[in-house]
Amino acid sequence: MTNTHDLQIDDEILPLFDFTFNVYSGEAVHDIITKPLGSKKEILLRQQLLKGFIANREILKDYSYSRFDLSEIHSFLETFFAGSFSRMGMRLKFMFSEKAKQQKRGRLILLVRLFHKIHSDYLSRIDTKLFPPEYGTELESIREFFAGFDLDRYESAFRKNRFRIRHIVELMTLLTEKIMNGQAAAFWKRWFLFEAYLSISEGIVKHGYVFPSFDEADFVLEGFYHPVLKNPVKNDFTARNHVILLTGPNMSGKSTLLKAVSLCVYLGHAGLAVPASKATMPFFTTISAAINLTDSIVSGYSHFMSEIMTLKNVLTAAADGRKCFSVFDELFRGTNIEDALDISIATIQGLANFPNSLFFISTHLHQLKDMEEIKTHKVSTCFIECELKNNIPAFTYKLKEGWSDLKLGRILFEKEGLNKLLGR
Repeated sequence: MTNTHDLQIDDEILPLFDFTFNVYSGEAVHDIITKPLGSKKEILLRQQLLKGFIANREILKDYSYSRFDLSEIHSFLETFFAGSFSRMGMRLKFMFSEKAKQQKRGRLILLVRLFHKIHSDYLSRIDTKLFPPEYGTELESIREFFAGFDLDRYESAFRKNRFRIRHIVELMTLLTEKIMNGQAAAFWKRWFLFEAYLSISEGIVKHGYVFPSFDEADFVLEGFYHPVLKNPVKNDFTARNHVILLTGPNMSGKSTLLKAVSLCVYLGHAGLAVPASKATMPFFTTISAAINLTDSIVSGYSHFMSEIMTLKNVLTAAADGRKCFSVFDELFRGTNIEDALDISIATIQGLANFPNSLFFISTHLHQLKDMEEIKTHKVSTCFIECELKNNIPAFTYKLKEGWSDLKLGRILFEKEGLNKLLGR
């Protein structure tokens, strides 16, 4: 189970990794980023793959080509008639139809020049030994596809203005063979995936993200932050227990911090690097980040019922033995304070019975501070620091261990002159 809609992966996170030159490679980036992997083995394999791209960055850092040329070539091959044909018939057609000859000639020149550039400048130079063996084989398949076109010979013919009808017929014949035997379709898939990984690795380097290590006993984030903030405050966090309560006044940054932690977990489980200076985490089979829950008109759920159903799904997964990472922002704020307090206590006590999972809960219910589980350190507490200077709140956005009793509601109410406006 993955519940990550509130992390805004498509709108906010995807652009951090998408430097592709065509919609097809962009779609491959989207598939990679929006689908967490199913095992630690798969995660470590993808990490190794991306590290291979980073290790080859000196060769690949200037990778580029014309978006228009690629679009024209892809369209040409996708609409290419791959049925049987007579080489002699095609030769005669081009001899008697200048228009047909020039149409095919123009597309083939684009194809050979683009393929020659990609192969000679980049793919032929990268060190495949720096990649996992499985992906090294994929790279060799791309190279072999390019090599099958005898690109140097045709590119030389273009430069010397010796590209003749026989060259067009040769290339058309070769393309027909590659389309008919499935090599062309397989090539496009491999190449677009290559560009997707290259794009993601560029994002990792550009933003300075780090690959997390995986340890079933530890959850540690150092220097982590939300990646879309322009000047983020970086924080450190170590999980002392598997249930953590987060407090802090309104506007202190609790929701943003929960999103930052959740994004580190999510990206790590997609096999990607994370916005932190160091990260260690267990492998979780379930990821759920309930941060911006709202009423659902379609389902008929109120805000409170949405909270209930989200919690139920997480508890069901945990009861089935899954290792859950779950975030609940202002749990049960959709009901009255009395109910919220009672069921929050029941929830926290119940979550403590699932030691293989990790639960983050932010709350404004200060009465929870008196829970026995908190006094005995069975449940950890932390807070977002906020200071009052001349009765004006100063937000530091720093994460601290402990509990915040600071209440800003009345202070802000008065500061904005609402008492006066209300005639009080």
